Amino acid sequence: MAPNHDPQNPNPLSFIFFFLLFLLLLSSSSSPSMASSDPLISFLVRLQSEALATLGPKNFDPKLYVDLPLKTDLSAAESAFARLPRSPEGAILAPVLGMFLDEYFDEAGSDLAYVEPVDFVPEPEGFLPNVENPRVRSWALEVHSLWKDLSRRVADEVRERPERHTLLPLPSPVIVPGSRFREVYYWDSYWIVRGLLVSKMYDTAKGIVNNLISLIETYGHVLNGARTYYSNRSQPPLLSSMVYDIYMRTQDLEFVKKAFPSLLKEHSFWVSDVHKVTIRDVQGHEHSLCRYQAMWNKPRPESATIDEQSASKLSTASQKENFFRQLASGAESGWDFSSRWMSNSSDLTTLATTSIIPVDLNTFIYKMELDISVFAKLVGDNSTSEKFLKASKERRAAIRSIFWNSSMKQWLDYWLITEEVLESLQRSGLIQEVGITTSLSNTGQQWDFPNGWAPLQHLIVEGLAYSGSKEAKSVAEDIAIRWIRTNYAAYRITGAMHEKYDVTECGKPGGGGEYKPQTGFGWSNGVVLAFLEAFGWPHDKEIDC
Repeated sequence: MAPNHDPQNPNPLSFIFFFLLFLLLLSSSSSPSMASSDPLISFLVRLQSEALATLGPKNFDPKLYVDLPLKTDLSAAESAFARLPRSPEGAILAPVLGMFLDEYFDEAGSDLAYVEPVDFVPEPEGFLPNVENPRVRSWALEVHSLWKDLSRRVADEVRERPERHTLLPLPSPVIVPGSRFREVYYWDSYWIVRGLLVSKMYDTAKGIVNNLISLIETYGHVLNGARTYYSNRSQPPLLSSMVYDIYMRTQDLEFVKKAFPSLLKEHSFWVSDVHKVTIRDVQGHEHSLCRYQAMWNKPRPESATIDEQSASKLSTASQKENFFRQLASGAESGWDFSSRWMSNSSDLTTLATTSIIPVDLNTFIYKMELDISVFAKLVGDNSTSEKFLKASKERRAAIRSIFWNSSMKQWLDYWLITEEVLESLQRSGLIQEVGITTSLSNTGQQWDFPNGWAPLQHLIVEGLAYSGSKEAKSVAEDIAIRWIRTNYAAYRITGAMHEKYDVTECGKPGGGGEYKPQTGFGWSNGVVLAFLEAFGWPHDKEIDC
Protein backbone atom coordinates (compact mmCIF):
# COMPACT_ATOMS: atom_id res chain seq x y z
CA MET A 1 0.00 0.00 0.00
CA ALA A 2 1.23 3.46 -0.81
CA PRO A 3 2.05 5.50 2.32
CA ASN A 4 -0.13 8.48 3.14
CA HIS A 5 1.65 11.82 2.94
CA ASP A 6 2.28 13.42 6.32
CA PRO A 7 4.52 16.53 6.02
CA GLN A 8 7.08 16.87 8.78
CA ASN A 9 8.95 19.90 10.12
CA PRO A 10 12.28 19.86 8.25
CA ASN A 11 15.28 22.11 8.01
CA PRO A 12 14.04 25.35 6.40
CA LEU A 13 16.24 24.73 3.38
CA SER A 14 14.17 21.64 2.60
CA PHE A 15 11.34 23.92 1.48
CA ILE A 16 12.84 27.32 0.67
CA PHE A 17 15.64 26.03 -1.52
CA PHE A 18 13.42 23.64 -3.41
CA PHE A 19 10.78 26.21 -4.29
CA LEU A 20 13.46 28.43 -5.78
CA LEU A 21 14.91 25.44 -7.61
CA PHE A 22 11.41 24.68 -8.92
CA LEU A 23 11.12 28.20 -10.30
CA LEU A 24 14.54 27.92 -11.93
CA LEU A 25 13.85 24.62 -13.64
CA LEU A 26 10.52 25.80 -15.00
CA SER A 27 12.35 28.73 -17.47
CA SER A 28 7.25 1.06 -4.38
CA SER A 29 10.35 0.46 -2.64
CA SER A 30 12.48 -2.36 -3.84
CA SER A 31 15.78 -3.64 -2.53
CA PRO A 32 18.63 -2.49 -4.75
CA SER A 33 20.65 -5.09 -6.56
CA MET A 34 24.26 -5.15 -5.50
CA ALA A 35 26.94 -4.12 -7.98
CA SER A 36 29.23 -6.99 -8.89
CA SER A 37 32.56 -7.27 -7.09
CA ASP A 38 35.61 -6.02 -8.97
CA PRO A 39 38.90 -7.85 -8.16
CA LEU A 40 40.99 -4.70 -8.48
CA ILE A 41 38.67 -2.70 -6.23
CA SER A 42 38.61 -5.51 -3.65
CA PHE A 43 42.41 -5.54 -3.53
CA LEU A 44 42.71 -1.75 -3.36
CA VAL A 45 40.24 -1.63 -0.47
CA ARG A 46 42.40 -4.18 1.39
CA LEU A 47 45.46 -2.07 0.59
CA GLN A 48 43.63 1.01 1.88
CA SER A 49 42.85 -0.73 5.18
CA GLU A 50 46.44 -1.93 5.62
CA ALA A 51 47.78 1.53 4.82
CA LEU A 52 45.59 3.03 7.53
CA ALA A 53 46.92 0.48 10.04
CA THR A 54 50.48 1.36 8.99
CA LEU A 55 50.26 5.14 8.68
CA GLY A 56 47.55 6.03 11.18
CA PRO A 57 44.51 8.28 10.69
CA LYS A 58 46.25 11.68 10.64
CA ASN A 59 45.98 13.19 7.14
CA PHE A 60 44.98 9.78 5.79
CA ASP A 61 42.96 9.94 2.57
CA PRO A 62 41.39 6.57 1.75
CA LYS A 63 40.48 7.63 -1.79
CA LEU A 64 44.14 7.87 -2.73
CA TYR A 65 44.53 4.08 -2.58
CA VAL A 66 41.58 3.15 -4.78
CA ASP A 67 42.79 5.64 -7.41
CA LEU A 68 46.23 4.04 -7.79
CA PRO A 69 46.97 2.62 -11.27
CA LEU A 70 48.74 -0.74 -11.38
CA LYS A 71 52.11 -1.05 -13.10
CA THR A 72 51.78 -4.84 -13.35
CA ASP A 73 49.05 -7.42 -13.51
CA LEU A 74 46.88 -7.65 -10.41
CA SER A 75 47.98 -11.20 -9.60
CA ALA A 76 51.62 -10.13 -9.34
CA ALA A 77 50.77 -7.24 -7.02
CA GLU A 78 48.59 -9.46 -4.83
CA SER A 79 51.30 -12.10 -4.51
CA ALA A 80 53.92 -9.52 -3.60
CA PHE A 81 51.56 -7.89 -1.10
CA ALA A 82 50.93 -11.22 0.61
CA ARG A 83 54.69 -11.72 1.06
CA LEU A 84 55.36 -8.34 2.71
CA PRO A 85 56.98 -8.64 6.15
CA ARG A 86 54.92 -7.46 9.08
CA SER A 87 55.53 -6.33 12.64
CA PRO A 88 54.67 -8.60 15.58
CA GLU A 89 51.36 -6.72 15.78
CA GLY A 90 50.58 -7.61 12.16
CA ALA A 91 51.09 -4.18 10.58
CA ILE A 92 53.22 -3.54 7.51
CA LEU A 93 56.13 -1.22 8.29
CA ALA A 94 55.86 2.18 6.61
CA PRO A 95 59.12 1.92 4.59
CA VAL A 96 58.11 -1.53 3.34
CA LEU A 97 54.68 -0.27 2.31
CA GLY A 98 56.27 2.70 0.54
CA MET A 99 58.61 0.47 -1.48
CA PHE A 100 55.73 -1.83 -2.42
CA LEU A 101 53.64 1.10 -3.66
CA ASP A 102 56.55 2.48 -5.68
CA GLU A 103 57.23 -0.89 -7.32
CA TYR A 104 53.68 -1.91 -8.20
CA PHE A 105 51.73 1.33 -8.64
CA ASP A 106 51.96 4.63 -10.45
CA GLU A 107 50.89 7.86 -8.78
CA ALA A 108 47.18 8.46 -8.31
CA GLY A 109 46.05 10.63 -11.18
CA SER A 110 48.93 9.67 -13.46
CA ASP A 111 46.48 7.89 -15.79
CA LEU A 112 45.12 11.33 -16.71
CA ALA A 113 47.26 13.49 -18.96
CA TYR A 114 47.19 17.26 -19.40
CA VAL A 115 45.61 18.44 -22.64
CA GLU A 116 45.20 21.99 -23.90
CA PRO A 117 41.51 22.74 -24.55
CA VAL A 118 41.09 23.17 -28.31
CA ASP A 119 38.72 26.11 -27.96
CA PHE A 120 40.47 28.10 -25.22
CA VAL A 121 41.53 31.65 -26.02
CA PRO A 122 42.88 34.06 -23.39
CA GLU A 123 40.02 36.53 -23.85
CA PRO A 124 37.02 35.23 -25.83
CA GLU A 125 35.21 37.65 -28.08
CA GLY A 126 32.20 39.07 -26.23
CA PHE A 127 33.37 37.74 -22.85
CA LEU A 128 31.36 39.23 -19.96
CA PRO A 129 30.53 42.53 -21.66
CA ASN A 130 28.79 43.89 -18.56
CA VAL A 131 31.80 43.42 -16.29
CA GLU A 132 33.35 46.89 -16.48
CA ASN A 133 35.39 47.11 -13.27
CA PRO A 134 39.01 46.45 -14.35
CA ARG A 135 39.94 44.51 -11.20
CA VAL A 136 36.91 42.27 -11.48
CA ARG A 137 37.43 41.79 -15.21
CA SER A 138 41.08 40.89 -14.66
CA TRP A 139 40.09 38.35 -12.04
CA ALA A 140 37.33 36.90 -14.24
CA LEU A 141 39.90 36.32 -16.97
CA GLU A 142 42.12 34.56 -14.44
CA VAL A 143 39.19 32.34 -13.45
CA HIS A 144 38.52 31.74 -17.16
CA SER A 145 42.17 30.71 -17.61
CA LEU A 146 41.80 28.04 -14.91
CA TRP A 147 39.97 25.83 -17.41
CA LYS A 148 43.41 25.10 -18.85
CA ASP A 149 44.66 23.93 -15.44
CA LEU A 150 41.71 21.54 -15.04
CA SER A 151 41.76 20.11 -18.56
CA ARG A 152 42.78 16.45 -18.91
CA ARG A 153 42.40 13.46 -21.17
CA VAL A 154 42.26 9.84 -20.06
CA ALA A 155 45.58 8.16 -20.90
CA ASP A 156 45.60 5.55 -23.67
CA GLU A 157 46.75 2.86 -21.23
CA VAL A 158 43.37 3.03 -19.44
CA ARG A 159 41.65 1.88 -22.62
CA GLU A 160 44.39 -0.63 -23.42
CA ARG A 161 44.65 -2.20 -19.93
CA PRO A 162 41.39 -1.34 -18.13
CA GLU A 163 41.91 -4.12 -15.57
CA ARG A 164 44.79 -2.08 -14.07
CA HIS A 165 42.75 1.07 -13.47
CA THR A 166 39.69 2.17 -11.54
CA LEU A 167 39.60 5.19 -13.86
CA LEU A 168 37.18 4.73 -16.75
CA PRO A 169 38.05 5.45 -20.40
CA LEU A 170 36.21 8.44 -21.87
CA PRO A 171 36.08 9.56 -25.51
CA SER A 172 36.68 13.29 -25.06
CA PRO A 173 38.90 15.55 -22.94
CA VAL A 174 37.57 16.30 -19.48
CA ILE A 175 37.46 19.13 -16.97
CA VAL A 176 38.15 17.70 -13.51
CA PRO A 177 36.90 19.32 -10.29
CA GLY A 178 40.45 19.46 -8.92
CA SER A 179 42.62 18.31 -5.99
CA ARG A 180 41.74 14.79 -4.78
CA PHE A 181 38.85 14.68 -7.22
CA ARG A 182 40.92 13.56 -10.19
CA GLU A 183 38.05 12.25 -12.31
CA VAL A 184 34.85 13.50 -13.91
CA TYR A 185 31.83 13.90 -11.59
CA TYR A 186 28.26 14.03 -12.78
CA TRP A 187 26.60 17.00 -11.16
CA ASP A 188 29.81 19.02 -10.95
CA SER A 189 29.76 18.85 -14.75
CA TYR A 190 26.59 20.95 -15.02
CA TRP A 191 28.18 24.01 -13.43
CA ILE A 192 31.41 23.40 -15.29
CA VAL A 193 29.40 23.44 -18.53
CA ARG A 194 27.65 26.64 -17.49
CA GLY A 195 31.04 28.29 -16.95
CA LEU A 196 32.46 26.91 -20.20
CA LEU A 197 29.52 28.42 -22.08
CA VAL A 198 30.34 31.81 -20.55
CA SER A 199 33.91 31.22 -21.72
CA LYS A 200 32.65 30.42 -25.26
CA MET A 201 34.28 26.97 -25.00
CA TYR A 202 31.46 25.17 -26.78
CA ASP A 203 33.51 22.22 -28.05
CA THR A 204 34.83 21.45 -24.58
CA ALA A 205 31.29 21.66 -23.16
CA LYS A 206 30.01 19.25 -25.82
CA GLY A 207 32.88 16.90 -25.03
CA ILE A 208 31.84 16.78 -21.38
CA VAL A 209 28.31 15.79 -22.40
CA ASN A 210 29.66 13.17 -24.82
CA ASN A 211 31.65 11.62 -21.96
CA LEU A 212 28.53 11.37 -19.79
CA ILE A 213 26.59 9.87 -22.70
CA SER A 214 29.30 7.23 -23.06
CA LEU A 215 28.70 6.21 -19.43
CA ILE A 216 24.98 5.83 -20.09
CA GLU A 217 25.69 3.64 -23.11
CA THR A 218 28.00 1.42 -21.03
CA TYR A 219 26.23 1.31 -17.65
CA GLY A 220 22.65 2.45 -18.34
CA HIS A 221 23.07 5.62 -16.29
CA VAL A 222 25.53 8.43 -15.66
CA LEU A 223 27.80 7.31 -12.85
CA ASN A 224 28.48 9.40 -9.75
CA GLY A 225 32.00 9.75 -11.18
CA ALA A 226 34.15 8.17 -13.88
CA ARG A 227 35.58 5.40 -11.70
CA THR A 228 34.62 1.73 -11.61
CA TYR A 229 33.81 2.02 -7.91
CA TYR A 230 31.12 4.63 -8.65
CA SER A 231 29.09 2.31 -10.89
CA ASN A 232 26.60 1.52 -8.09
CA ARG A 233 25.05 4.99 -8.04
CA SER A 234 24.44 8.16 -10.02
CA GLN A 235 24.17 11.81 -8.98
CA PRO A 236 21.47 14.49 -9.49
CA PRO A 237 20.29 14.09 -13.11
CA LEU A 238 21.32 17.27 -14.88
CA LEU A 239 22.43 15.88 -18.25
CA SER A 240 19.33 17.09 -20.11
CA SER A 241 19.93 20.58 -18.72
CA MET A 242 23.49 20.50 -20.05
CA VAL A 243 22.22 19.47 -23.50
CA TYR A 244 19.55 22.16 -23.39
CA ASP A 245 21.94 24.93 -22.34
CA ILE A 246 24.47 23.98 -25.02
CA TYR A 247 21.74 23.84 -27.66
CA MET A 248 20.42 27.25 -26.68
CA ARG A 249 23.93 28.72 -27.16
CA THR A 250 24.88 26.85 -30.34
CA GLN A 251 21.63 25.77 -32.05
CA ASP A 252 23.46 22.51 -32.84
CA LEU A 253 20.59 20.15 -33.71
CA GLU A 254 22.95 17.26 -34.55
CA PHE A 255 24.26 17.46 -30.99
CA VAL A 256 20.69 17.10 -29.68
CA LYS A 257 20.01 14.16 -32.01
CA LYS A 258 23.09 12.35 -30.73
CA ALA A 259 22.18 12.90 -27.08
CA PHE A 260 18.45 12.14 -27.40
CA PRO A 261 18.50 8.29 -27.18
CA SER A 262 20.78 8.41 -24.14
CA LEU A 263 18.49 10.87 -22.36
CA LEU A 264 15.63 8.41 -22.80
CA LYS A 265 17.77 5.70 -21.19
CA GLU A 266 18.67 7.96 -18.29
CA HIS A 267 15.03 8.80 -17.68
CA SER A 268 14.20 5.09 -17.59
CA PHE A 269 16.90 4.58 -14.97
CA TRP A 270 15.51 7.28 -12.69
CA VAL A 271 11.88 6.12 -12.92
CA SER A 272 12.75 2.43 -12.48
CA ASP A 273 11.78 0.50 -9.37
CA VAL A 274 15.16 1.29 -7.80
CA HIS A 275 14.17 4.95 -7.43
CA LYS A 276 10.39 5.08 -7.85
CA VAL A 277 8.04 5.41 -4.87
CA THR A 278 4.25 5.73 -4.96
CA ILE A 279 2.78 8.25 -2.51
CA ARG A 280 -0.92 8.74 -1.76
CA ASP A 281 -1.95 12.31 -0.94
CA VAL A 282 -4.65 13.37 1.51
CA GLN A 283 -7.28 13.31 -1.25
CA GLY A 284 -6.43 9.68 -1.96
CA HIS A 285 -4.67 10.37 -5.26
CA GLU A 286 -1.55 8.32 -5.94
CA HIS A 287 1.58 9.98 -7.29
CA SER A 288 4.81 8.45 -8.59
CA LEU A 289 7.88 10.24 -7.27
CA CYS A 290 11.55 9.36 -7.02
CA ARG A 291 14.18 9.06 -4.32
CA TYR A 292 17.90 8.51 -4.11
CA GLN A 293 18.82 4.86 -3.67
CA ALA A 294 22.24 3.45 -4.48
CA MET A 295 22.61 -0.16 -5.62
CA TRP A 296 25.06 -0.94 -2.83
CA ASN A 297 25.13 -2.19 0.76
CA LYS A 298 28.85 -2.28 1.50
CA PRO A 299 31.40 0.36 2.53
CA ARG A 300 32.04 2.80 -0.30
CA PRO A 301 35.45 1.80 -1.73
CA GLU A 302 36.70 5.39 -1.83
CA SER A 303 35.83 5.81 1.87
CA ALA A 304 35.81 2.21 3.10
CA THR A 305 37.93 2.73 6.22
CA ILE A 306 35.76 5.71 7.23
CA ASP A 307 32.51 3.84 6.61
CA GLU A 308 33.68 0.80 8.57
CA GLN A 309 34.65 2.99 11.51
CA SER A 310 31.31 4.81 11.39
CA ALA A 311 29.44 1.49 11.32
CA SER A 312 31.39 -0.01 14.22
CA LYS A 313 28.77 1.14 16.74
CA LEU A 314 26.08 -0.87 14.95
CA SER A 315 25.61 -4.37 16.28
CA THR A 316 24.19 -6.49 13.46
CA ALA A 317 25.21 -7.20 9.88
CA SER A 318 21.80 -6.10 8.57
CA GLN A 319 22.08 -2.76 10.40
CA LYS A 320 25.51 -2.21 8.88
CA GLU A 321 24.32 -3.13 5.38
CA ASN A 322 21.44 -0.68 5.68
CA PHE A 323 23.80 2.03 6.94
CA PHE A 324 26.18 1.46 4.04
CA ARG A 325 23.26 1.72 1.61
CA GLN A 326 22.19 5.00 3.22
CA LEU A 327 25.75 6.36 2.94
CA ALA A 328 25.98 5.48 -0.75
CA SER A 329 22.51 6.89 -1.37
CA GLY A 330 23.48 10.11 0.38
CA ALA A 331 26.49 10.25 -1.93
CA GLU A 332 24.13 9.77 -4.90
CA SER A 333 22.33 12.93 -3.79
CA GLY A 334 25.57 14.96 -3.97
CA TRP A 335 24.95 16.09 -0.37
CA ASP A 336 27.43 13.78 1.33
CA PHE A 337 26.76 14.36 4.10
CA SER A 338 24.13 16.56 5.69
CA SER A 339 21.72 16.52 8.61
CA ARG A 340 19.07 16.73 5.90
CA TRP A 341 19.34 12.95 5.56
CA MET A 342 19.62 12.11 9.29
CA SER A 343 16.91 11.49 11.87
CA ASN A 344 19.41 12.60 14.53
CA SER A 345 21.70 15.34 13.24
CA SER A 346 24.48 14.39 15.67
CA ASP A 347 24.57 10.71 14.67
CA LEU A 348 25.63 9.75 11.15
CA THR A 349 24.33 6.21 11.61
CA THR A 350 20.79 7.60 11.62
CA LEU A 351 21.05 8.38 7.91
CA ALA A 352 17.73 7.59 6.24
CA THR A 353 18.35 8.81 2.71
CA THR A 354 16.22 6.18 1.00
CA SER A 355 13.25 7.01 3.24
CA ILE A 356 13.18 10.63 2.07
CA ILE A 357 11.51 11.72 -1.19
CA PRO A 358 13.58 14.78 -2.13
CA VAL A 359 11.99 17.75 -3.83
CA ASP A 360 15.14 18.62 -5.71
CA LEU A 361 15.47 15.19 -7.31
CA ASN A 362 11.87 15.25 -8.49
CA THR A 363 12.30 18.78 -9.77
CA PHE A 364 15.39 17.73 -11.71
CA ILE A 365 13.41 14.85 -13.22
CA TYR A 366 10.51 17.21 -14.00
CA LYS A 367 12.96 19.41 -15.88
CA MET A 368 14.37 16.34 -17.64
CA GLU A 369 10.87 15.39 -18.81
CA LEU A 370 10.25 18.89 -20.15
CA ASP A 371 13.62 18.89 -21.90
CA ILE A 372 13.01 15.51 -23.52
CA SER A 373 9.62 16.70 -24.72
CA VAL A 374 11.31 19.70 -26.36
CA PHE A 375 14.10 17.60 -27.86
CA ALA A 376 11.62 15.02 -29.21
CA LYS A 377 9.78 17.74 -31.07
CA LEU A 378 13.05 19.10 -32.43
CA VAL A 379 14.00 15.69 -33.85
CA GLY A 380 10.50 15.12 -35.25
CA ASP A 381 9.24 12.53 -32.72
CA ASN A 382 5.91 14.07 -31.80
CA SER A 383 4.50 11.03 -29.99
CA THR A 384 7.47 10.92 -27.60
CA SER A 385 7.16 14.68 -27.15
CA GLU A 386 3.54 14.31 -26.06
CA LYS A 387 4.38 11.37 -23.81
CA PHE A 388 7.00 13.31 -21.88
CA LEU A 389 4.93 16.45 -21.76
CA LYS A 390 2.18 14.39 -20.09
CA ALA A 391 4.72 12.85 -17.68
CA SER A 392 6.00 16.30 -16.74
CA LYS A 393 2.47 17.51 -15.99
CA GLU A 394 1.86 14.51 -13.75
CA ARG A 395 5.11 15.10 -11.89
CA ARG A 396 4.32 18.79 -11.50
CA ALA A 397 0.98 17.86 -9.95
CA ALA A 398 2.75 15.43 -7.62
CA ILE A 399 5.24 18.10 -6.54
CA ARG A 400 2.41 20.49 -5.78
CA SER A 401 0.39 17.90 -3.91
CA ILE A 402 3.07 16.18 -1.89
CA PHE A 403 5.68 18.79 -1.07
CA TRP A 404 3.70 21.92 -0.30
CA ASN A 405 3.11 22.57 3.42
CA SER A 406 0.45 25.27 3.61
CA SER A 407 0.73 25.88 7.35
CA MET A 408 4.49 26.47 7.27
CA LYS A 409 4.51 28.42 4.00
CA GLN A 410 8.03 27.19 3.45
CA TRP A 411 7.37 25.28 0.25
CA LEU A 412 5.48 27.01 -2.50
CA ASP A 413 4.66 25.54 -5.84
CA TYR A 414 5.03 27.51 -9.04
CA TRP A 415 1.68 29.34 -8.77
CA LEU A 416 1.90 30.80 -5.27
CA ILE A 417 3.09 34.29 -4.38
CA THR A 418 6.88 34.44 -4.52
CA GLU A 419 7.14 37.08 -1.78
CA GLU A 420 5.94 34.60 0.82
CA VAL A 421 8.82 32.22 0.23
CA LEU A 422 11.19 35.16 -0.13
CA GLU A 423 10.15 36.41 3.30
CA SER A 424 10.57 32.88 4.65
CA LEU A 425 14.09 32.71 3.18
CA GLN A 426 14.99 36.07 4.69
CA ARG A 427 13.70 34.96 8.13
CA SER A 428 15.29 31.55 7.98
CA GLY A 429 18.84 32.48 9.00
CA LEU A 430 20.21 30.74 5.91
CA ILE A 431 21.47 33.96 4.31
CA GLN A 432 24.81 34.63 5.94
CA GLU A 433 27.55 37.23 5.49
CA VAL A 434 28.88 35.96 2.17
CA GLY A 435 26.32 33.48 0.90
CA ILE A 436 23.71 30.91 1.80
CA THR A 437 24.58 28.22 4.30
CA THR A 438 23.60 24.66 3.48
CA SER A 439 21.73 24.17 6.76
CA LEU A 440 21.43 25.67 10.24
CA SER A 441 22.92 22.62 11.98
CA ASN A 442 26.62 22.79 12.85
CA THR A 443 27.35 19.06 12.84
CA GLY A 444 30.88 19.01 11.48
CA GLN A 445 29.57 17.51 8.24
CA GLN A 446 30.60 19.42 5.14
CA TRP A 447 27.06 19.87 3.80
CA ASP A 448 25.96 21.67 6.97
CA PHE A 449 26.53 25.05 8.67
CA PRO A 450 28.61 27.13 8.14
CA ASN A 451 29.50 25.86 4.67
CA GLY A 452 28.12 27.28 1.44
CA TRP A 453 28.47 25.41 -1.85
CA ALA A 454 28.53 26.87 -5.35
CA PRO A 455 25.69 24.72 -6.79
CA LEU A 456 23.22 25.75 -4.08
CA GLN A 457 24.10 29.44 -4.43
CA HIS A 458 23.50 29.19 -8.18
CA LEU A 459 20.20 27.31 -7.94
CA ILE A 460 18.77 29.68 -5.33
CA VAL A 461 20.01 32.82 -7.06
CA GLU A 462 18.60 31.80 -10.43
CA GLY A 463 15.33 30.68 -8.84
CA LEU A 464 14.94 34.12 -7.27
CA ALA A 465 16.11 35.93 -10.38
CA TYR A 466 13.59 34.16 -12.61
CA SER A 467 10.66 34.31 -10.18
CA GLY A 468 9.15 37.42 -11.75
CA SER A 469 9.48 39.40 -8.52
CA LYS A 470 11.56 42.58 -8.61
CA GLU A 471 12.36 42.24 -4.90
CA ALA A 472 13.38 38.60 -5.31
CA LYS A 473 15.68 39.52 -8.20
CA SER A 474 17.31 42.18 -6.02
CA VAL A 475 17.93 39.60 -3.28
CA ALA A 476 19.34 37.23 -5.91
CA GLU A 477 21.84 39.83 -7.07
CA ASP A 478 22.84 40.62 -3.49
CA ILE A 479 23.54 36.93 -2.76
CA ALA A 480 25.51 36.61 -6.01
CA ILE A 481 27.63 39.66 -5.16
CA ARG A 482 28.42 38.26 -1.70
CA TRP A 483 29.41 34.94 -3.26
CA ILE A 484 31.61 36.56 -5.91
CA ARG A 485 33.39 38.63 -3.26
CA THR A 486 34.19 35.69 -1.01
CA ASN A 487 35.49 33.70 -3.99
CA TYR A 488 37.61 36.66 -5.04
CA ALA A 489 38.98 37.21 -1.52
CA ALA A 490 39.87 33.53 -1.08
CA TYR A 491 41.48 33.44 -4.51
CA ARG A 492 43.64 36.44 -3.70
CA ILE A 493 44.77 34.83 -0.43
CA THR A 494 45.30 31.26 -1.67
CA GLY A 495 45.59 31.55 -5.44
CA ALA A 496 42.89 28.93 -5.87
CA MET A 497 39.16 28.39 -6.15
CA HIS A 498 37.70 26.23 -3.37
CA GLU A 499 35.00 23.57 -3.37
CA LYS A 500 33.14 25.20 -0.45
CA TYR A 501 33.31 28.36 1.65
CA ASP A 502 32.52 29.35 5.22
CA VAL A 503 29.69 31.79 4.54
CA THR A 504 30.06 33.53 7.88
CA GLU A 505 33.37 35.17 6.90
CA CYS A 506 34.53 36.67 3.61
CA GLY A 507 37.35 34.78 1.91
CA LYS A 508 37.33 31.84 4.30
CA PRO A 509 37.29 28.33 2.76
CA GLY A 510 34.89 25.79 4.24
CA GLY A 511 35.78 22.74 6.28
CA GLY A 512 34.33 19.62 7.88
CA GLY A 513 33.47 16.26 6.41
CA GLU A 514 35.55 13.19 5.79
CA TYR A 515 38.40 14.66 3.73
CA LYS A 516 40.58 17.75 3.74
CA PRO A 517 39.16 20.86 2.02
CA GLN A 518 39.85 20.81 -1.71
CA THR A 519 40.95 23.51 -4.16
CA GLY A 520 40.90 24.05 -7.91
CA PHE A 521 37.19 23.43 -8.16
CA GLY A 522 35.51 23.52 -11.56
CA TRP A 523 32.00 24.18 -10.31
CA SER A 524 33.20 27.17 -8.31
CA ASN A 525 34.72 28.52 -11.53
CA GLY A 526 31.48 27.92 -13.37
CA VAL A 527 29.21 29.58 -10.83
CA VAL A 528 31.40 32.69 -10.49
CA LEU A 529 31.47 33.12 -14.25
CA ALA A 530 27.73 32.49 -14.52
CA PHE A 531 27.03 35.13 -11.84
CA LEU A 532 29.31 37.64 -13.54
CA GLU A 533 27.56 37.02 -16.83
CA ALA A 534 24.11 37.38 -15.25
CA PHE A 535 24.75 40.49 -13.15
CA GLY A 536 27.90 42.07 -14.57
CA TRP A 537 30.16 44.24 -12.44
CA PRO A 538 30.11 48.01 -13.01
CA HIS A 539 33.36 49.93 -13.21
CA ASP A 540 32.86 51.64 -9.86
CA LYS A 541 31.59 48.63 -7.84
CA GLU A 542 34.04 47.53 -5.14
CA ILE A 543 35.17 43.89 -5.28
CA ASP A 544 36.87 43.67 -1.88
CA CYS A 545 34.89 42.45 1.12
